[in-house]
Amino acid sequence: MQLRFRSVRPGEGKALCWSFAYFFCLLAGYYVLRPLRDEMGVAGGVRNLQWLFTATFLTMLAAVPLYGALVARLPRRRLIPVVYHFFAANIALFWLLLTFDLERLAVARVFFVWISVFNLFAVSVFWSFMADLFSSEQGKRLFAVIAAGGSAGALAGPALTVWLAVPLGPTNLLVIAALLLEAAVLCVRRLESVSSESERQLNRKTESEALGGGWFDGIAMLLRSPYLAGIALWVTLLSVTGTFLYFQQANIVAAASDDPAVRTRMFAAIDLAVGLLTVVVQFVATGKLIERFGIGAAVAFLPLVFAAGFAALAAAPVLAVVIGFQAAQRTANFAISNPAREVLFTVLAREEKYKAKNVIDIVVFRGADAAGGWLFAALRSLGMELRTISLVAIPLAAAWLVLALALGRAQERRAGG
Repeated sequence: MQLRFRSVRPGEGKALCWSFAYFFCLLAGYYVLRPLRDEMGVAGGVRNLQWLFTATFLTMLAAVPLYGALVARLPRRRLIPVVYHFFAANIALFWLLLTFDLERLAVARVFFVWISVFNLFAVSVFWSFMADLFSSEQGKRLFAVIAAGGSAGALAGPALTVWLAVPLGPTNLLVIAALLLEAAVLCVRRLESVSSESERQLNRKTESEALGGGWFDGIAMLLRSPYLAGIALWVTLLSVTGTFLYFQQANIVAAASDDPAVRTRMFAAIDLAVGLLTVVVQFVATGKLIERFGIGAAVAFLPLVFAAGFAALAAAPVLAVVIGFQAAQRTANFAISNPAREVLFTVLAREEKYKAKNVIDIVVFRGADAAGGWLFAALRSLGMELRTISLVAIPLAAAWLVLALALGRAQERRAGG
């Protein structure tokens, strides 16, 4: 760990610490909610999951132009707190609805869609902020440490859920999630206050200025840039293969237990295992891997894990294998490939970091989720078993790996490395 922090240079310490705390609070809050989402998805019926994924995508299509309008009109120091305060208010509303047991099945389905929207928006805003604060060179050194803050939060969140789900009840966990989200806002304000004047001068516009432009600028940027389109395709392949795995998990877990409490604890246990593995890998291996082998190898590691995981799942579609696969791919994603993917955005213009990145992280990701959900349902309707669907996913993972290596080379060229 001492070796890892030698990469921190004078003047970076405070920003790094607040970024670490910010991501910790954000993901701790999300991971308190995540087991509730997974349980509500099962409770709503695994055969309805593709409809929930489609509803999530349509919600994203409506939300992104509204977010684009906020980005165009609000300076950064106001934009980010407004987004998180809005989601905290949503959590309070869900708490009221669930506490008074109003239309529980409908609320469960809406909550499933909402948390899928919340997760992508909250994390996308976070990484847009990080890409705005830190340069490409800094990102290679520091993003693994910052991501470790999220991994620690991803460890604390399910630990809180396992510890408090029974004594407090699942519904009251929403209060804890809302408090953690407000703590993230406090970290944002502190991070803004310690941002150096020299860093702000590197940007075309400072944090005190709005970006301007229109609601749909991010889509236009994506259509004009092959580099951004490549990142969008990387995210698409991640989402489709991840959806295949998620649907396999839902089917296998639903067959394993009929008890909602058991299923909630099972999902939380998976999150806990992922958090432990991710924190260890980020401090021991991530920075060294990126510095030694480059961004391409780091973003290619995740599709390699998916190819191996689907091969294992094709051989044995059982609970132990799906849990191991989920733990492995999410560890690879959070510990290695995701920090590297965020470095891809550091070489973009500031407008692209907030506008095009949001389109990729939200519309593209959830659109691919919906497409993957319907594709999975279509394959099942054709009579394919889980083993066969796993075999179908392996070539997708192979194409994804090739793309990742190409993106790494493009990033190095743009960074002048």
